[in-house]
Amino acid sequence: MRKIRQAAARRHHARVTISDVAVRAGVSPMTVSRVINSEGNVRDSTRAAVNTAILELGYSPNRAARSLASASQMQVCLLYANSSSTYLSATLLGALEQARENDTQLVVAECDGEADAERTIKDQLKGGISGVLLVPPLADSLDLLNLLKELDVPTVTMGPQLVGERISSVMIDDRSAVRTMTEYLIGLGHRRIGFITGNPKYLVSEVRESGYRDALEAAGIKWRPELVATGRFSYRSGLDAADRLLSLPEIPTAICASNDEMAAATISVAHRNNIDVPGELTVTGFDDTLLATTVWPQITTIRQPISDMSHAAVDLLTRSIRAVRAGSDAECEHMTLDYSLIKRESSAPPARRVPRDRIT
Repeated sequence: MRKIRQAAARRHHARVTISDVAVRAGVSPMTVSRVINSEGNVRDSTRAAVNTAILELGYSPNRAARSLASASQMQVCLLYANSSSTYLSATLLGALEQARENDTQLVVAECDGEADAERTIKDQLKGGISGVLLVPPLADSLDLLNLLKELDVPTVTMGPQLVGERISSVMIDDRSAVRTMTEYLIGLGHRRIGFITGNPKYLVSEVRESGYRDALEAAGIKWRPELVATGRFSYRSGLDAADRLLSLPEIPTAICASNDEMAAATISVAHRNNIDVPGELTVTGFDDTLLATTVWPQITTIRQPISDMSHAAVDLLTRSIRAVRAGSDAECEHMTLDYSLIKRESSAPPARRVPRDRIT
């Protein structure tokens, strides 16, 4: 039913008002306005609830009639599919802020995959959008990128750049980031380190696993396939992957997950099996979303500046559109932002091996 409601909201997003968002989020319309305009005095949990409501209802904040009739006004479409809610909430926060600063209307559109994304793009072009911002996993789709190039639509992607693709992008060095995290675990004394990958269809999953393997090789630690479990960047997939790793005859002393949702799921599985985190098992994540500080223990993670990335991506996209409108060729730009290792309570030196009979 949620999918149906979301689809209906997308088809009729022009009917959705700030009041509708306020009701869904359980806040006042004034609070919604503060979130959209990136004002202070709003709790992180409230901001996340408002951003989630905006996504679910398909609400497209704009500068109203004052801007829509202006020759300088442009619409850009943030297109997403099957992304985690915490990642999307942070993405939307930065994109909305930059769209407001650039006097740009941001259209947020969800699709059910690549085929639906192609239809959505064509529909949005008919509606007057001037450019497209793709977030993972759609940013990894060669077919979708080729379509946008054929249609000559200014495009910016978030995440690792596909080799040889001349489309602007904003990213961090995911491979280096995971290597940094794995080196941190090795520095704590861990040698049996498990890894939970993201969806194997996404480029970022391969890139992050490469960073894990780089660190092991540099430390002279043999890569063991049984210590790698496949996830899908979702909490549910994290539960399944953690179950597999924690059912091994000799379990890891640390598990490095490819995002915070799967790390939180790993902690849940550890709790269920009476494995102390971090006393008996260190768990780390990636992204530093709100979830990383709302579970216990709080998660050691890589801070990916998601809001800053979407902020920069919208700015890059609007500059490209203006260049095209001025009769110039838009330059292809690739921006790499800094990441940081955030140390919290879920990591510690290895204590002792957990006996196999503790796993139930």
